[in-house]
Amino acid sequence: MDKKIIAKAAFVLLLMNGVGLTKCCERRLDTQHREKETCAVERILEQLRQRTSKLKSYQGQIEYRFSQPLFESETLRKGFLYYARYDKKSKLRISFQTLKQDDEKEQKYIEHYIFDGIWLTQIDYQIKQVKMHQLTEPNKPMDAFDLASKNLPMIGFTKIDNLKKQFEITLVEQEKDELQNSVHLRLKVRPNSIYKDDYTSIDFWIDKKLYVPAKVVAVTTEEDINEIKFLKSKVNIKLDKKVFELEIPKGFTVEKTPLKKSKKATTDYTDYSD
Repeated sequence: MDKKIIAKAAFVLLLMNGVGLTKCCERRLDTQHREKETCAVERILEQLRQRTSKLKSYQGQIEYRFSQPLFESETLRKGFLYYARYDKKSKLRISFQTLKQDDEKEQKYIEHYIFDGIWLTQIDYQIKQVKMHQLTEPNKPMDAFDLASKNLPMIGFTKIDNLKKQFEITLVEQEKDELQNSVHLRLKVRPNSIYKDDYTSIDFWIDKKLYVPAKVVAVTTEEDINEIKFLKSKVNIKLDKKVFELEIPKGFTVEKTPLKKSKKATTDYTDYSD
């Protein structure tokens, strides 16, 4: 056989061998990277679990942006959030103070949400109406943040024991323009998740110092975007119970809906007008 042919064949074999070794190394490096990322996510979730289990109170500012790209519509609400645990019960208050719609000017817009582990109370000052919904049995109170999460994505404050069952969680490398001193996790909704009919993905940023959420961005199945920012957070500072006790103003109509126990739901109406 011609020596040149042998040399070419040997060179080709060397190249093939090199490609094989390169692919093998790439697979090994890829596996190592995934294992490293999994360990990092586990550490973050454990730290978050420890923080939420020790969370006695929280207060701070909140900004809630709701976007509908399909309709080119956006609303931005700003206000305050208060949370506290008392014995085996907890309470949460979200009070919005302003509203900005699309390109319009920001305006005064007062709306309160109170969660006491059993009832959700909404007080709307614009239409002078109060809506009260019983969400669980009186002898089975839930954590107020868990109740709130049924209406707003509050992941990071709620229990995280089931998080991995509901989502595929990955660590996202921080961009330069993203929140400083935070960790970014991406949660992709699993096919059998209880959130599958509501959300496709949720991103949330965790404050490295306090280890509470700094920002949550949730994309719904209808491609709407819920973005919540938590600003000027304070953790485990004693809160007066009166923070969660709001009087119903005169002239407001109250709609009270008890927990559904049958197909026929009952609703009580009360008029607080003079």
